[in-house]
Amino acid sequence: MILRDKIVLITGASSGIGAACAEQFAKMGAKLLLCARRVEVLNELAASLHHQYGVEVYSFKLDIRHYTEVAGALRELPAAWKSVDILVNNAGLAAGLDTLQEGSLQDWEDMIDTNVKGLLYVTKEILHYMVKQNAGHIINIGSIAGHYVYPKGAVYCATKYAVNALTNGLRMDLFGKKIRVSTVDPGAVETNFSLIRFKGDIERAAAVYEGMEALTPNDVADAVLYCVTRPPHVNISEIIIMPTDQAAVGMISRKPTLEC
Repeated sequence: MILRDKIVLITGASSGIGAACAEQFAKMGAKLLLCARRVEVLNELAASLHHQYGVEVYSFKLDIRHYTEVAGALRELPAAWKSVDILVNNAGLAAGLDTLQEGSLQDWEDMIDTNVKGLLYVTKEILHYMVKQNAGHIINIGSIAGHYVYPKGAVYCATKYAVNALTNGLRMDLFGKKIRVSTVDPGAVETNFSLIRFKGDIERAAAVYEGMEALTPNDVADAVLYCVTRPPHVNISEIIIMPTDQAAVGMISRKPTLEC
């Protein structure tokens, strides 16, 4: 009942953690604002959630890397959808796994534009409404890569360190207002994350999770739901969530694979 009819905006909602969050909020009766670049997939998810849970869903195409697109889309939302109660900044990606000297400039641009600038663009626009109503909750999906740097991941880690810094800074900027700010920072989650990072290389992506029991998108969505369902006077500032098989970024316990 806590979340019934609350308006929840989720970026990158077409798959993975974003889609799992959408379903968790739908189960709680929230109204869903879902955006992503793959609008066809997103619309299928929206229709499924509406049919299964009877909730209102408004889905729209959005590439958060472009501020004019973000501002235009969010400002042109129907009046009934503009007062967002909860924002889940989920859209993000890793591109490539290279040393800095061998890194692709385009990969850097994609990660910085999505993970940092895109998060800022959406947050800035939604804060207009939250500050006006002096209520709301922003949850940023970070990563343990925002706490530990690993070889060949410097730029991606830098973007997630930025998410951590922006989360803490935003909480300070909103000091005295009834707006909560949280970050949920997962370790290894089995989604299409690695497939995107390795540019569609299925075997290389699968090897990331081989021999271990990784987190599922629902595990992360559960953590998000925990943050938003605390009493209004409680702010969960940060959750770091990892598989039991993982102790650090590059420290994963794997079962040996059986060879035929």
